[in-house]
Amino acid sequence: MNKYIFAGCCLAASAALVAGCGDSGKSKPGASPSATASATGSAKAELPKFDRSKHLSVFAKLPEQFESKDNPITPEKVELGRMLYFEKRLSKNHDLSCNSCHDLAKYGVDNQPTSEGHKKQHGDRNSPTVYNAAGHLSQFWDGRAETVEAQASGPMMNPVEMAMAGPESIIETLTSMPEYVEAFKKAFPDAEDPVTLDNAAAAIGAFERKLVTPGRFDKFIAGDDKALTDDEKTGLAVFVEVGCTTCHNGSAVGGKLYQKLGLVEPWPSQKDLGRFNETKKDEDKMFFKVPSLRNIAKTGPYFHDGSVADLGKAVDMMAKHQLGKTLTAEEKKHLLAFLNALTGDLPKDYIAEPKLPESTDKTPKPDAS
Repeated sequence: MNKYIFAGCCLAASAALVAGCGDSGKSKPGASPSATASATGSAKAELPKFDRSKHLSVFAKLPEQFESKDNPITPEKVELGRMLYFEKRLSKNHDLSCNSCHDLAKYGVDNQPTSEGHKKQHGDRNSPTVYNAAGHLSQFWDGRAETVEAQASGPMMNPVEMAMAGPESIIETLTSMPEYVEAFKKAFPDAEDPVTLDNAAAAIGAFERKLVTPGRFDKFIAGDDKALTDDEKTGLAVFVEVGCTTCHNGSAVGGKLYQKLGLVEPWPSQKDLGRFNETKKDEDKMFFKVPSLRNIAKTGPYFHDGSVADLGKAVDMMAKHQLGKTLTAEEKKHLLAFLNALTGDLPKDYIAEPKLPESTDKTPKPDAS
């Protein structure tokens, strides 16, 4: 479900090109890369040449899965978590699931500025992608949940999202179907009472920890120079040279820190103050979790409010507000080529919708109120 104003959904837009490509408060407005005089005397920006040793050092391949010492991944947890991820009866009106806002077939998003919840309500924040999110430092745009497990159950009881009355109503629904009771016993064999909200969140979290999308960029990091085109390699060099890797680095190309949106030039909209809304600390005003740029070409619209539909415009805004720069047409062209190269492969077999248990006469009925 969606991660907007209260809890985000079963997960974990991306959708947002970044809450900060700058230098954590140290970036200063600057010019585009060095210019050279052309034969006619006009200035022409010189694009950086890709250097593997220089431009790849801050990146890493995606892992096969994101491990957790507190929630070891088991086949039984994953199977249960997959069922719960697609389970619409965990919403008050039986019409919403985690997959409604974080559609696994659409790179983990719904491509809407903000997602539609119970009674067609909308929150204020965009639903980020669930893919690779288990590797982030925290969940939600403001980072208020440390893990995907801590995040997973919130949307079920959020009145704007899935709108269940509370933990009791969730447990009543799950225990009304014998297949779920048996699945919880298999997933949590040592639990005296396996059907709990915490265990449901742990199962969803285990499922999400394997939602990983490796692609051509990972092959390139591993040494396959032909995995990226020349334009994409140049775009990678531009990405590094203009300063984007200050925030967007690591295996997820982001997701590892909080950054001020409007680091160099104030952001146009100050309506949402980001982490300040959670911490109430003045120094957290306009700070958001830096999103991953994996699959960024597929996960628009962008930013915490989903206010920008075009990736090129998002790039221009990041350059202006985070770096104090105006990209040349050639820089932008190659930068966009690189960002498109960050699109990975969906695990189609893993995300196939499972067969869910049939309702019984004890299963609560849909409630549209």
